[in-house]
Amino acid sequence: MNQLKQIHAYTLRNGIDHGPTLILKLLQIPNIPYAHTLFNLLPKPTVFLYNKLIQAYSSHAQHHQCLSLYKQMCFHGFSPNRHSFTFLFCACAALSSLRLGQAIHSHFVKSGFEWDVFALTSLVDMYCKLGLLGFARQQFDGMRVRDIPTWNSMISGYAKSGDLEGALELFGLMPCRNVVSWTTMISGYSQNGQYSKALAMFLQMEKEARVRPNEVTISSVLPACANLGALAVGERIEEYARKNGFFKNLYVNNAILEMYARCGKIDLAWQVFHEISRQRNLCSWNTMINGLAVHGRYNEAFDLYGEMLRVGIAPDDVTFVGLILACTHGGMVVKGRQLLKSMEKEFGIAPKLEHYGCMVDLLGRAGELQEAYDLIKGLPMEPDSVIWGALLGACGFHCNVELAEKAAEPLFKLEPWNPANYVILSNIYASAGHWDGVSRLRKVMKGGKIIKAAGYSFIEEGGQIHKFIVEDKSHSRSGEIYALLDGFHTRMKLYRDPTYWVTELEEMHF
Repeated sequence: MNQLKQIHAYTLRNGIDHGPTLILKLLQIPNIPYAHTLFNLLPKPTVFLYNKLIQAYSSHAQHHQCLSLYKQMCFHGFSPNRHSFTFLFCACAALSSLRLGQAIHSHFVKSGFEWDVFALTSLVDMYCKLGLLGFARQQFDGMRVRDIPTWNSMISGYAKSGDLEGALELFGLMPCRNVVSWTTMISGYSQNGQYSKALAMFLQMEKEARVRPNEVTISSVLPACANLGALAVGERIEEYARKNGFFKNLYVNNAILEMYARCGKIDLAWQVFHEISRQRNLCSWNTMINGLAVHGRYNEAFDLYGEMLRVGIAPDDVTFVGLILACTHGGMVVKGRQLLKSMEKEFGIAPKLEHYGCMVDLLGRAGELQEAYDLIKGLPMEPDSVIWGALLGACGFHCNVELAEKAAEPLFKLEPWNPANYVILSNIYASAGHWDGVSRLRKVMKGGKIIKAAGYSFIEEGGQIHKFIVEDKSHSRSGEIYALLDGFHTRMKLYRDPTYWVTELEEMHF
């Protein structure tokens, strides 16, 4: 850098024009501000140098500067080339600027670069990120040539919008897939809460020998393992991550930590937490605190929180969700009240619905139903179904009909389709002997065609997740499964028969 400054000083003293060369060298270092300063001093800048600066700013996520240079180019009568349009579309997507995106799209068409697959892929990606899937699909369908990134951009757009069926349809039509294609689908399912499909997609990917998971794939599928309790698959993924050097990646570390914490393997979670001591971020601390809280190890959760403060890590709103959960599992009502007050007073964190929901759950479990109801009524925001549901559940546990009715009324408006709320209130009526209330709710459910969905279970076997519903016969091996269950049932009946044990004892010569 010092050598470049000396060369610049020499050229200024001797009237030598080496500005363009110096600018290119500065962009390689990179020292973009210095390069831009020299660029502004050029009497006759070129399109090539404009494009190089736009590319440099785009690579360093300084998207406002990209668009500023574009406006400057247009003002001086220059036009971007196909590479510049690629970066300009990325800038518009990053800045969520539809107006500028459409203006640059119009300029792109007029410039005659509609044949360039890289720029068109960036255009498709821009419209997807702006949430305009119709425009994105129109450009996608109009492309004569598409490469894998083009398909991936369109699939990602569908996945991020929640249209997983549209994403899967395109995924199936792809002539060729890479690891990004598979990861996009896995991540899409996982982020939209379709964990069984995310895991199934990953297992299908494993069967394709030419495609190997990367760090992003691992980070995307492990939350699915965590939520499904697929511990065996998660352990196998951890082994693969370590073997391939992915354990250096903090996102992978945190995903493995969460998987063990959510699956109840707290001791293994502790091992991972200590192993990544030099890499930990706030997410690592929060994951461990939440894991301890959910599994009833509330004293350890508070000890860890104290250690976190001692090492200078400031808590966030997620931290306090875990701490109030720890209070819930420890029955620590006074501590919970103190934590809720300390959030804003000591740390400047405004409580969110999640915190109030945890607090309502804490008070409800402790039998403080009236305080829980008063807390809801005094919220600075509109309570959601989770908060009212927590109160209704607590009323069921403590058989409080009056408050149960008050909690159920907003729930029926917020979730008219949810049969669980009707069933819980009906059970509360039944426990209190209010059979007229039970009858009334059944009529409402029947009239509104509100049907309770059948319960189901996930079972992990042989590295796969199997879903079972009551009396389900859709599984390919249901015949064998029911035959085995019938065998168990027969043996259990025998064991309950006293004559069976008399015969057994006689044969053993007792």
